[in-house]
Amino acid sequence: MKLNAFILGMGLCRAAGLAPAAGGGDASSSNWSARSEDPAVKSAKDAIAAGDYASAQSGLKVALAGDPDNADLHNLYAYSIRKGANRDMALVLKHYHEALRIDPKHRGTQEYIGEAYLMTGNLSKAKEHLAAPDKIYFFGCTEYDMLKKAIASYEAKPW
Repeated sequence: MKLNAFILGMGLCRAAGLAPAAGGGDASSSNWSARSEDPAVKSAKDAIAAGDYASAQSGLKVALAGDPDNADLHNLYAYSIRKGANRDMALVLKHYHEALRIDPKHRGTQEYIGEAYLMTGNLSKAKEHLAAPDKIYFFGCTEYDMLKKAIASYEAKPW
């Protein structure tokens, strides 16, 4: 019975566009919206996959100038800053919040903003974003599980 509930839950997550495509839920996932599938986004995804976050940021800045109401672009831009060498966490959080303003159910942003809050030492805000997908979607999804693991790892640190 539990297996059937799990399979049903994953099916619902996939139907809602919440479960990642094969290969994981990273920013280069092929599960981004078709609206974001332009050359600048493809180039940014390729740069991220290669670890070239500065190039990804440059391309995404251009893409955002042309499509400022695209949650995928804000999420991917924030991700590239967060993973890059010069982590401006205020800018990261600004773009994650903008992605959530545009699309409160954006599948990756809740996880990524939670991880960003952990990077700033704000465990309570990270937990708020862990609760959001749990309230929005009846069955847990990969992003929820990944943020839950990141929070558990953070809490286990000896500080």
